[in-house]
Amino acid sequence: MVYLAVDFGFSSGKIIKGIASSDGSLRMETVHSFPNRLITRDDGTLVWDIEALYQGIIEGLRKAGKADYLSIDTWGVDFVLLDENGGMIGDAVCYRDSRTDRLESVPDQESLYKRTGIQKQKFNTIYQLLSLQKEHPEYLEKAAYLLFIPDYLAYRLTGTIKHEYTFASTTNLLDPYKRTWDYELIQSLGLPVHLFTELSDPGTEAGHLRPEIAERIGYDPMVILAPSHDSASAVVGVPLEEDSVFISSGTWSILGSVEQGPVISEEAMKANLSNEGGVGRTIRLVKNIMGTWMLQELTRETGATFDELEKEARESRPLGIIDVTDARFTKPESMAAEIEAAAGKKAESRGELAATVYVSLATAYRKAIEELESVTGRHFSHIAITGGGSKDNYLNLLTAMITRRRVTAGPSQGTAVGNLINQMIATGALSPSEKNDAIRRSVSLTGYRRIED
Repeated sequence: MVYLAVDFGFSSGKIIKGIASSDGSLRMETVHSFPNRLITRDDGTLVWDIEALYQGIIEGLRKAGKADYLSIDTWGVDFVLLDENGGMIGDAVCYRDSRTDRLESVPDQESLYKRTGIQKQKFNTIYQLLSLQKEHPEYLEKAAYLLFIPDYLAYRLTGTIKHEYTFASTTNLLDPYKRTWDYELIQSLGLPVHLFTELSDPGTEAGHLRPEIAERIGYDPMVILAPSHDSASAVVGVPLEEDSVFISSGTWSILGSVEQGPVISEEAMKANLSNEGGVGRTIRLVKNIMGTWMLQELTRETGATFDELEKEARESRPLGIIDVTDARFTKPESMAAEIEAAAGKKAESRGELAATVYVSLATAYRKAIEELESVTGRHFSHIAITGGGSKDNYLNLLTAMITRRRVTAGPSQGTAVGNLINQMIATGALSPSEKNDAIRRSVSLTGYRRIED
């Protein structure tokens, strides 16, 4: 069987082909990569070039040559509205747009957390919809459908409209116990209830391609719903053990554990933990932590490469420990200046700035793991790191040292691996119990020794 993972991150899209071997392992090849560009409208609104993403998929499918199945995953929370004819209403606004900053009132956070178990982040879907309700109520009045970005792209390919569960769980509008929409909440907010249709589990078939697309690319794969929120796919793509926490390490780091049900308490709320949906109707109890974004901004500002920053960080002393979860680092005018302000010291070199970020990230990981242990009553002695950040040897080493836990790093393309593995399980080529062994046979993993007392 040949599978295709359509995997979108903040800055790029990739089509990765996976060919299943007889032992259940995957041979993977990136067949197409293309940029994911943001557009700034005349009024300053930041939007995704959704048509370019769709065309990138079509070109990638053509280059892939042939496949039996495909699935799509993207970042979370963002959506489009469609009219009765399937035409887009307005834009696919990016979660980094400032429209939610203009909201004058929002639901009480404590009450909302008790209902949904989702941490407050100003870009959550709930706040984007409330902003739309305030600034463009005519869009909601005209809308016949609301589709999240991966669901919309699947709709463009197949003509089928579905809402995938793991992505929907990021909206702040789900009942995490029933794993369905919280219609009472939706109605209380004055949002159109008809936009929120039945949820589908990852692995559900969305359908074959529209005939004109199949003719254009020369074959007709079945589209299967991925765990379409990228971090949900990433968790599938890493071999977890009973005592594991995972870190999906990239521009943002998402650290969490897999639980059998939601964990909603005052302590969890204070720790800013989110109960997001996972494969097999599990819950990913997660915390968002600033990831390599701060290092990316330092490379942009200083002109250094990532390798240069890592080398200089190893040779430098940090300015101190700063709170990398602080919103001040989200869109600063100068990341270097913001780091210095947070540390209360001027840096003498870019190495000191980088060292501060590295040590503070690993410290944030330790704190988040301790919070997870306190909230769940579990002990985690293993950290599984996936995503692009898993290639950063220095951060992985610091994580092992500062958390005093065993670290396994890889795969770097964990989201795509999880996307492909989910397709294999959905089609019967692999059983869930064989998943970890299949991943270990398919990708290279690097271990880092924890430091004992």
